[in-house]
Amino acid sequence: MDISKKILNKLEEWQKEEGTLPQYLELYRQLLLIQIDAHENAPSTKVALTKTEIENAMKNGISMLKWDAIPIDWAAFQKLAQAAAAIINEHSGAADKSLKKIVFDIPVLQQMAKAWYEGSSLSPWSENLGLDEVLLSAIIDCAMKPFLVAQAKNLMKALPQDSWRHGYCPVCGGKPDFAYLDKGQGARWLLCSRCDTEWLFQRLECPYCGNNQQDDLAYYTDDKELYRLYVCQRCSTYLKAIDLRHAESETLLPLERVLTADMDRQGQEKGYKGV
Repeated sequence: MDISKKILNKLEEWQKEEGTLPQYLELYRQLLLIQIDAHENAPSTKVALTKTEIENAMKNGISMLKWDAIPIDWAAFQKLAQAAAAIINEHSGAADKSLKKIVFDIPVLQQMAKAWYEGSSLSPWSENLGLDEVLLSAIIDCAMKPFLVAQAKNLMKALPQDSWRHGYCPVCGGKPDFAYLDKGQGARWLLCSRCDTEWLFQRLECPYCGNNQQDDLAYYTDDKELYRLYVCQRCSTYLKAIDLRHAESETLLPLERVLTADMDRQGQEKGYKGV
């Protein structure tokens, strides 16, 4: 079963048991529903790279998925962005009035999505639309994910894990926002914040700044040693992680990044920032 549907089933089970979901999980559930629908109707075209192209990308530290190669149904993207804005508006504490009136034009969405994917600021559009840049980025992220995940699943099959040890995603170039230690040797794997690709990474290195000085790296853990909060003194960042050697049931990594929201609060209270 697709992991998104497994997550949806898990949330529905919790809702039946508890009667209701916490607001942040209900928001996540509703966004996941529209993403699943978009994923199932996403273009069937898969980006194909030759063995030589993949080897060159790995050798030169270049992510495989270029912007111009991503097949996107822009009408579906527009619908998804509009739905995401409505859902976020419904669940925002102050019910952002600007989101109620927002209408995304496809040409503008194309510009914003390209800028977002290539790491450029969305401030020109957020100012023009009267939206907070973080909020606008979250909407674009939600709309892009089904298209990126569809391509990542295909490209990951060809990824030689031993050839990539960078702190950004080998598929889309996104930053990791979660990690896990595997059940076998406790090796650390990173999870891309954009396309959910997993890749092997060094235990004693910050994926954000490349710092590998042990005196500048540390982690906090809970009483059960299930979760870890890695921190880097050099760039003041944190990374959430789960140690699967201590997990008692199946772990759904995209869901874990949401369930560990309190770890974000803890990291920020300690003076660190996430991606």
